Amino acid sequence: MGLKSSAEDGGATLKKIKERLRLVEKERLSPYATLSSEALRRREEPEIAEGHRENFSLDADRILHSLAYTRYIDKTQVFYLIKNDHITHRVLHVQLVSKIGRTIGRLLRLNEDLIEAIALGHDLGHAPFGHDGEKLLSELSLKYGLGNFLHNVQGERFLEVIEKKGQGWNLSLQVLDGMLTHNGEVHNPDLYPDRDKDFNAHEQEISKLTEDPTFQVWPMTLEGCVVRMADTISYVGRDIEDAIRLGLITRDDLPEECARGLGRTNGTIVYNLVEDLLTVSLEKPFVSFSPEVADALKRLKDFNQERIYTHPRAKHQTHKLALMFRLLFEKYYEDLRTGDERSVVFREFLDGMSEEYRRNTQPAMIVRDFIAGMTDDYFLRQCQENLMPQILSDHY
Repeated sequence: MGLKSSAEDGGATLKKIKERLRLVEKERLSPYATLSSEALRRREEPEIAEGHRENFSLDADRILHSLAYTRYIDKTQVFYLIKNDHITHRVLHVQLVSKIGRTIGRLLRLNEDLIEAIALGHDLGHAPFGHDGEKLLSELSLKYGLGNFLHNVQGERFLEVIEKKGQGWNLSLQVLDGMLTHNGEVHNPDLYPDRDKDFNAHEQEISKLTEDPTFQVWPMTLEGCVVRMADTISYVGRDIEDAIRLGLITRDDLPEECARGLGRTNGTIVYNLVEDLLTVSLEKPFVSFSPEVADALKRLKDFNQERIYTHPRAKHQTHKLALMFRLLFEKYYEDLRTGDERSVVFREFLDGMSEEYRRNTQPAMIVRDFIAGMTDDYFLRQCQENLMPQILSDHY
């Protein structure tokens, strides 16, 4: 009884602290911020309301403990099949987005827990080999009648449909929406939140994006807008540093008008973009760059696209990947069709998966889910094991 009474007293104390923190949050945050108490979930969880952690902080923890997050460690950012320990991988990119986003959020008096959760989860759905892998998997998806494959849609699918053997993490709408709408590749000088969303509207946006990847979606929170801006800020200069390190460009190649306004190093570029965004966005219901900085950023992104992302040395093995994606997809699809339970798609993906997932997911989608979750190294090992002939001993 003594131990139970002590635990109950401790729980009551923590609940009072949480209530006090909510009052402080309401007083401290901007009127345009998202309060932790406003989180919406598909399923109510009494333990969340009674526990000591706040909604969006809990979501960040759930993302950190997901298997999809663990796989970030060997997911390519831009440059793949290159042996260089100092080239940016996906795990570093999301940490940079989180750090930059929380810095902006702190000064704009926004909800840093929400920013962190969105930032940590925003790239979970990336296939192996970055955007090239995403494009190749999308082509196969269309061939098998699944619609387009998009990493922002797949990220939610991992967390809500596949994780925990099909049970999902039951994340808040605000976090899932921020992940879905994070597209930092699209140039937006300013972003206004589209606040009037619920889960029905969210599902409609997913359907429209799957049909048409160019369909425009906007974050429902100002925190989501910040992450979308932070995504751009985090990669545009970092990709330049990686390209210089690999000898694709030199620092002197940067457009002079961009260098004058933003700088020539990643650190200077990040600092100038963040400072400009903060100066323009303080006490506003939107986030925005100044016209001059927005123009310099657009020019720099165009430079990256022309001189880095489409550089022949960065793409010379893409045709090999296309063949490997196709053959591996066909292999797993045939294994499912014939019920070959020796296949890795059964042993390492479907084993223990919920009956609901198995029953409601067509074979092509199962294959897509499996391949999309692979790290670069795991994908290559699977190709070696399944597509390359094995040298056998002469002693059978």
